[in-house]
Amino acid sequence: MTKLVFATNNLNKIKEVQALLPSNIKLLSLKDIGCFEDIPETQSTIEGNARQKSDYIKANYNYDCFADDTGLEVEALSGAPGVFSARYAGDHRNDGDNMDKLLLNLNQHENRKAQFKTVIALHLNNQTHIFTGICKGEIINNKLGSKGFGYDPVFKPKGYDQTFAQMDLGTKNKISHRGKAISQLITFLNTTTI
Repeated sequence: MTKLVFATNNLNKIKEVQALLPSNIKLLSLKDIGCFEDIPETQSTIEGNARQKSDYIKANYNYDCFADDTGLEVEALSGAPGVFSARYAGDHRNDGDNMDKLLLNLNQHENRKAQFKTVIALHLNNQTHIFTGICKGEIINNKLGSKGFGYDPVFKPKGYDQTFAQMDLGTKNKISHRGKAISQLITFLNTTTI
């Protein structure tokens, strides 16, 4: 049985990914390995933060690991909030405040094109593998829906008439940035000798 750390404490994420993995891989959470400190996320890109987190676990706990980072990139705002998505309105990381600031900053813009981007960095056998999932769409004028988290109530994926926060989880997971990146990771792990 190969042990692989998913750099998260979200047990729902762990369970979801574990169900898709080959039976010879056992996923461990940060709690499982005794990691309770804040892992640094000081890079200037989403990919950089994902790499930094997986490298940190390998260097400090000596486990193969994968970590993800996600950001919302808005065309009219030159890619902002991007790497600062979680703390766009400040270090208190409040979803409502972040959305309010985004909508305010887009007030004068007709271009509402945006994309969610998730990058997964897998540190395995002393090599790093990168998987990227992108979901294109637009920012709507008002918050709609109560499901999901983050910017989901203001993001409408291309080709759909609902926001992420209005969709059922099954639909969202099929088309979402995170779903696409996880799918690439699973395919890789299912076809790689560990």
